[in-house]
Amino acid sequence: MSAPAVREDGGTWRLEIFEQLPSTSDFCVARARAGEAEGLAVLAYEQTKGRGRGQRVWLSPPGNLALSILWRPRTPLAVAGQWALLAGVALFEALSSVAPELLGALRLKWPNDVMLAEAKLAGILIEGAADAAARSEWIVIGFGVNLIAAPPVPGRRTIALVERLPPPAPRELAAILLERLAHWRAVLREENGFALIRLAWLGYAHPAGAALVVDDGREKCCGQFVGLDAGGALLLKTEGGIRRFQTGEVMLGAST
Repeated sequence: MSAPAVREDGGTWRLEIFEQLPSTSDFCVARARAGEAEGLAVLAYEQTKGRGRGQRVWLSPPGNLALSILWRPRTPLAVAGQWALLAGVALFEALSSVAPELLGALRLKWPNDVMLAEAKLAGILIEGAADAAARSEWIVIGFGVNLIAAPPVPGRRTIALVERLPPPAPRELAAILLERLAHWRAVLREENGFALIRLAWLGYAHPAGAALVVDDGREKCCGQFVGLDAGGALLLKTEGGIRRFQTGEVMLGAST
């Protein structure tokens, strides 16, 4: 079934709702490859074969949020990292709206997690394709939030919102999230828009000086969180100086 959700640049999100899908992101990717216009949003009340980063399984039983969206930004691949920060800010604000009591315990963790009391509450998966001019032809952003259950994720602590307070219905949270995504997409189009998104992200993240471990696929690097550079890359203070990471798995704490 489908229904309009919130306004986006004078149009509407085309929200399609399913009782069950293997993966909302796989569904959106297939539609993107078939030529679907941007603005598609897909919500599944149950997701049976969801994916996280690195092809990890992301289970989404009934009651949790499984939402994916399709955009066609036509921006250079060099600035692709801005979409992860935009998505994180939008999701953090949506969760803060439905759970203001937890604002002090919610944190963004670079590049794509929302943490609650240092356990993973939500994750974001971004996929895309480029055209011949190395511009983003389309991106699909998938959101998974543990509202009533916290399925295990190898190597991670997980938590569900219900462990702290009564959670919202998935469709309620989806509507707020879509509104925040539209808002920040409009901000991004403004002059210095990404700088505003970066500033918001830093305000919602773990504080400067927090101990982090970054695994970039070649090595694990321990250090202290310094901030983000102007392009959104992670800056880590190490014994050898400031290191910059554009990709990688991040763990809170001084060691793994």
